[in-house]
Amino acid sequence: MLAAEAGASRNTLLAYRRDLAAASETVGSLEAAGKAELSGLGAAWTDLAASTVARRSAALRRFYGFLFDEGLRSDDPSSALPKPSLQRPLPRILDAHEVEAMFALIEERAASDEPLAIRNLALLELLYGSGLRATELVSLPRRAIRPGQPFMMLSGKGGKERLVPVSVCAAEAVQRWLPHVPAGSNWLFPSGKSHLSRVRLFQLVRAMAGLAGIAPDRVSPHVLRHAFATHLLAGGADLRVLQSLLGHADIATTQIYTHVDAARLVELVNSRHPLATAKRTAER
Repeated sequence: MLAAEAGASRNTLLAYRRDLAAASETVGSLEAAGKAELSGLGAAWTDLAASTVARRSAALRRFYGFLFDEGLRSDDPSSALPKPSLQRPLPRILDAHEVEAMFALIEERAASDEPLAIRNLALLELLYGSGLRATELVSLPRRAIRPGQPFMMLSGKGGKERLVPVSVCAAEAVQRWLPHVPAGSNWLFPSGKSHLSRVRLFQLVRAMAGLAGIAPDRVSPHVLRHAFATHLLAGGADLRVLQSLLGHADIATTQIYTHVDAARLVELVNSRHPLATAKRTAER
């Protein structure tokens, strides 16, 4: 149902499979489990992060909702599942000067015309310049970006298509990289018989950050996507436009960046305002 009706991505399907398999290890047959068995999951999951418990509970609620809708069960026992309270954390981002430091380093290396340095520059340009997800980036077709075309059509999460901006710098970086792509490759960033993996992209981005003097554990492909969104919003981008560019189904997901921007403004006032740290004695 998730694949055929909901159009869930392969990664989502794998995540649901893992969460349901993990729950079945505790309660046995999920199809036959009742409220008594499900209520024991809270104790079994005490060592897990609240976000993990919430995700597993969500997978089980979807599962039992499916069984009930299809008439495979006459009841829905999911009300007995743990309901951890979650406060959505603000996404980690990089300041503009940190992103500039990464680009300065990679551009300097790419100036040597070393193929992998040129590839890394193209990866970085598309991550920060287009706000792509890691999976979207590594699986780009060879001809996804055409000369003189400022947008590309992308099939993203759940197979949903959207237009994604391609900056002049990103387009130039890709054109520099294309001559190094094997003629028979279907992918823009090939590796072996397939394309570059998400894990390898993660490693490359962290290595670039470390070379630029940024703590590697602060940086990931998704952090650069967050930086793309936050810096666009700070520059005056409309929230609905940002939602479309990021491919978010719900604008509530995009609104998290308004909180990031507000938090940065508060931090700026507290650290830079001349009266923020001044010691004042109230007149009596």
